[in-house]
Amino acid sequence: MSSTSHAYRRNTLWNAALVHRLSGIGLAIFLPIHFLALGLALSGAAKLEGFLRLTQMPVVTAAETILIFLLVVHFLGGLRLLALENGPWFSGQRRVALVAIGVAAVVALIFLVRLL
Repeated sequence: MSSTSHAYRRNTLWNAALVHRLSGIGLAIFLPIHFLALGLALSGAAKLEGFLRLTQMPVVTAAETILIFLLVVHFLGGLRLLALENGPWFSGQRRVALVAIGVAAVVALIFLVRLL
């Protein structure tokens, strides 16, 4: 394969679509863990407390920060797609996609700083 066959991967909007899909997959992976925590809450305080103790680990804090990033980038990417599908194309699409990723990163960092 030549290097030009993958030139589309350098396109900002293609990468925005990829990030949107990957964030959706990441959120779908998280969902069963969330349901497990909810189920433990229904099973009793002791089981939930044991699970919540695990959330104090640094790796879980990092995972929560990544989760916040995934939530915000997926949300903003979805809003961008809704605007794109229901409105006219405008030349600022690349900028909107980059702003969505930037806002998601800032929100995730704020979350991390407040957690620490």
